Amino acid sequence: MNSHSQKLGLGLFFAGSLFAACNSSGPKTESSKPNILFILVDDLGWADVTCNNPNSFYETPNIDKLASQGVRFSNGYASCPVCSPTRASLMTGKYPARLNITDWIPGRDPKNQRLLGTVDEHNLALSEVTIAETLKESGYTTGFFGKWHLGETEEFWPEHQGFDINIGGHHKGSPPGGYYSPYKNPRLTNGPEGEYLPDRLTDETIHFIKTNQQKPFFAYLSFYTVHTPIQASKRHLDKFKKKLKELKIEETSYRDEHDGITRITQADAAYASMVYAMDENVGRLMAQLKELNLDKNTIVVFTSDNGGLSTLYRKGAPTSNEPLRAGKGWCYEGGIRVPFIIKTPQQKQPGRVIDQPVISNDFYPTILDLAGIPMKPNQHKDGASLKPILTEGNTIDRETLYWHYPHYHGSAWTPGAALRHNEWKLVEFYDKEKVELYNLKDDPSEQTDLAVKHPEKLKELKDMLKKWQTEMNAKFPIPNPNYKVK
Repeated sequence: MNSHSQKLGLGLFFAGSLFAACNSSGPKTESSKPNILFILVDDLGWADVTCNNPNSFYETPNIDKLASQGVRFSNGYASCPVCSPTRASLMTGKYPARLNITDWIPGRDPKNQRLLGTVDEHNLALSEVTIAETLKESGYTTGFFGKWHLGETEEFWPEHQGFDINIGGHHKGSPPGGYYSPYKNPRLTNGPEGEYLPDRLTDETIHFIKTNQQKPFFAYLSFYTVHTPIQASKRHLDKFKKKLKELKIEETSYRDEHDGITRITQADAAYASMVYAMDENVGRLMAQLKELNLDKNTIVVFTSDNGGLSTLYRKGAPTSNEPLRAGKGWCYEGGIRVPFIIKTPQQKQPGRVIDQPVISNDFYPTILDLAGIPMKPNQHKDGASLKPILTEGNTIDRETLYWHYPHYHGSAWTPGAALRHNEWKLVEFYDKEKVELYNLKDDPSEQTDLAVKHPEKLKELKDMLKKWQTEMNAKFPIPNPNYKVK
């Protein structure tokens, strides 16, 4: 047990009588509603976990074990290449464009570019019925731990969006005090000197699980890790410095990406230590479920809000998404394809790898379906239940996924959109007035633009994208009247 675990009382908002009725000993029966543990990692790339990328410099044994016990979706996607829109999608089951939350909050819309980015919402509307609210209505105790980033003011924070408790969730997208206490977080009391934020959030989640094991619970652990600032886990840093020397990795390679630069080598020991510490905490959570005899009646979800940060205007991004192109902020595969694992009590053939594309919007209806809770089709209207895949070994009837990111981003992305239709991928750039076409089956790295070679397919996909954007009432950037050609 780590020293920080002995001082949980400092940060527990749920002390006292709030959950006294739930705090009795003994495990639930197998016939009760399944518990739900949702683990969201910030900026974790598809290639950062070894079950997706056996050549990864990083090590994720506990996530790999979870994948072997559940189902891993090799074509799992975030609904946006940046955080807040995906987080809104997870809470609502809707595409970010439908919600008009299309950029990280509050975003970056420069006034010196060719286009002016769209005006989008900075708060998740209280009128949306979140997954937490639906589960709470169905008898679940709900707890939020970590990064929220879905409201600029307190009235839009987790405790007002269906969560009984909120530890760590507020308006900021990165930890304001860094990863070591003091945290400077209005929803997290400081811990002892040297306490590491991912460990603390895991401690809080474990305490919540222990306290509420007699009643179905929804524990939503939203790590701030591995978002910048890159601050190493001190207990693991030497391990990866040593590994760099053993592998004789001395140089970091890059390639040009439009106006940006993409890192193509995983060789950051500090970042690796952060990934490893996060994975270690995933292991702690799974061990706790087993110790409490809850592991066979708990749905576990593991995913990320967007691809790894590999592309910037300069060198220095912390990770690589190779063999996928670009990273966070981009609608290329490296920016939107993410780890996507679900373990459920009704599992069919654990350890399966599913190639059918799935997306963040799908978690809401999937969880309801697995828990036997009536669906809310008017709410999670852009998601599909993955239960047929998970429990029956079937497929779902859907061919197309969409992304709309009409903003400039520090990764060098310019306003645009994308869709994937079966194996075809279209990427549109509004600033460049360019549309690219790729076949992901033959070219998963998106290196060969087929737009000229397949004009009919290009038109078909452009029409599909335009129709979808109309349905979503998607907002578009407009020409900047003050822009001067450089």
